[in-house]
Amino acid sequence: MTEALKDRLKIKALEEGFVGFGVCRPDAVPQLPERLKHFVDEGRHGQMAWMAERMTWRSDPSALWPEAKSVVMLAEPYTPEHDPMAVLEQKDRGAISVYAQNRDYHDIVKKRLKRVGRWLVDQAECEIKVFVDTAPVMEKPLAAAAGLGWQGKHTNLLSRELGNWFFLGAIFTTLELETDEAGVENCGSCTACLDVCPTKAFPAPFQLDARRCISYLTIEHKGPVPEDLRALMGNHIYGCDDCLAVCPWNKFAAEAREIKYAARPELVAPSLRELAGLDDGAFRTLFSGSPVKRIGRDRFVRNVLYAIGNSGDVALRDVVVGLMKDPADEVADAARWADARLEDSI
Repeated sequence: MTEALKDRLKIKALEEGFVGFGVCRPDAVPQLPERLKHFVDEGRHGQMAWMAERMTWRSDPSALWPEAKSVVMLAEPYTPEHDPMAVLEQKDRGAISVYAQNRDYHDIVKKRLKRVGRWLVDQAECEIKVFVDTAPVMEKPLAAAAGLGWQGKHTNLLSRELGNWFFLGAIFTTLELETDEAGVENCGSCTACLDVCPTKAFPAPFQLDARRCISYLTIEHKGPVPEDLRALMGNHIYGCDDCLAVCPWNKFAAEAREIKYAARPELVAPSLRELAGLDDGAFRTLFSGSPVKRIGRDRFVRNVLYAIGNSGDVALRDVVVGLMKDPADEVADAARWADARLEDSI
């Protein structure tokens, strides 16, 4: 009965637009507590205090909702149509992570998950909870346990069939479904993702130190970024795709089906000069509906100023000088640093 239901559930999920489907038990990754404790004990979570505060739930999915008997993991592709590395050569332009170049994926994936979940509830007497990167759920280890792929040396999920350009969603259910075989690691001797990282954020293969990760620094880190890392950030102004973009498995990447993930042209390689001039209202307007909006104007302009400082483009110095007395301390500090960098390049 449950096997047939699972097959029909998979068909429903694929009809809704997901491209990967797998099932595991909530306790399928018993090594999670030890791995997370080591990560936090080493301080690699940086300012993300919520990782330590909710460590019990995050390290043990069965503790998050004890009644859950199965976890349905789903993958949705957002593969870019353009080369996300190309903008890194345009020093007067900013690099925004591919996933943030249009609508916020949290809302899109969650609505799709709810439709699949409601279908399951209608078919069987069960309860569900859906999660998309907004609750203390370790989606990547669970997805690997459910057979969607494996966590690569860059710690992101990889798939032989999908590459690594995809979002993950989870449906916890009280229904006991047949589980899938866990994914098998297939990175081999490849170290492309480790070698390309500008800040050397990987202490070892399969390990990440968030404090050095550009995605963390541009999104999660509040206040001034440590000075020894600013020059290494290049023109990344929101997130970083370098380790994802160089993965050889992307030759099998699934095509994005959701039009709302298609990059807005003005966000593929936006002008640093124009972005630096954004006030709060203009920032909110430009990034309405985008995940970029979450970090606020001050943190975003801080990132833009680091990129300007790294550009070597002295023609941008007038923009920098105008922000050296910005009311936001992190912006003013970034402007002073950028001015000094540009002066050194003269």
